[in-house]
Formats: sequence, structure tokens, C-alpha cells
Amino acid sequence: MADLSHHRGDLAGHPDVSEMQARYERVLGGRDVVLVDGPVFLVGLYCAASPWIVHYATSQPALLTHNLILGIAIALLAVGFTVTPDRMYGLSGAMCAMGAWLIIAPWIVGTGPDAGVIWNNIVIGGLTLLLGAMCIGAAAKSRRTT
Repeated sequence: MADLSHHRGDLAGHPDVSEMQARYERVLGGRDVVLVDGPVFLVGLYCAASPWIVHYATSQPALLTHNLILGIAIALLAVGFTVTPDRMYGLSGAMCAMGAWLIIAPWIVGTGPDAGVIWNNIVIGGLTLLLGAMCIGAAAKSRRTT
């Protein structure tokens, strides 16, 4: 019977190896913060679900709507960072602004928030601000290297 198995060797002798390397670098070159996309998504999901997790959905209806909308927006930013990072990392500054807004929102949007609501938004806002700053730094770094 004929030997039909294909023996794989290294790609060093492939005629298009330099083109394949260049393409690989282009595709993965701007992904310095691939580990940030997941946490940004999780912070967005938690922000959207936090009124029910911290149990202030009935006592703070305005803050419920506020955190739900901002949580969805943060999660959508994370999806955008993953799908088209070169275009979306320009919105990292907006994510920082959203984080700062989340920190002060209980006093502006809410009505007489208790300590749990305040600390919930401070932690979510701080994480959003920190992750946005990390995205800004990575975007600036990738622009300097290209």
C-alpha cells in the first residue's frame, strides 16, 4: 500500500515565510492589552447587574437604569476592543471618563444612597478608570512602535 501520510516539516523553507511573518505581526502587533479585554467585559457585566446583586434595584430606580446603561456600554466597548482593537482603543479615554462618572454618580443620580451603593460604584468606577488608563497606555505604546 502507498504511504499517503503527509510529513510536516518546519516552514523555514516555505517561499512565503517572510510574508506570513509580516502578516502575523500586523495581525497581532496591536494586541498588547489582550488581557484587558476580558476584565473590561466583566466589569461592564457586573456594572449592569449590580443593582440586583447589591439589592438596590427598588430603592434607587434612577441608579438602576444608570448602571444598567453604563454597564452595557462598557461591555460593548470590551467587545469592540476585541473585534477591532486598532479603531476602538481610541475610545479608551471615554472609558476613563465613564469610570470617573461612575464614582460620583451615586450622589448625582441617586437619592440618598447608602454605603453599599456608594462603595459598589466607587469600585466599579475605579476599575473602569484603571482599565481605561491601561488601554490608553497600550494604544500609545503601539502607536510609538509602528
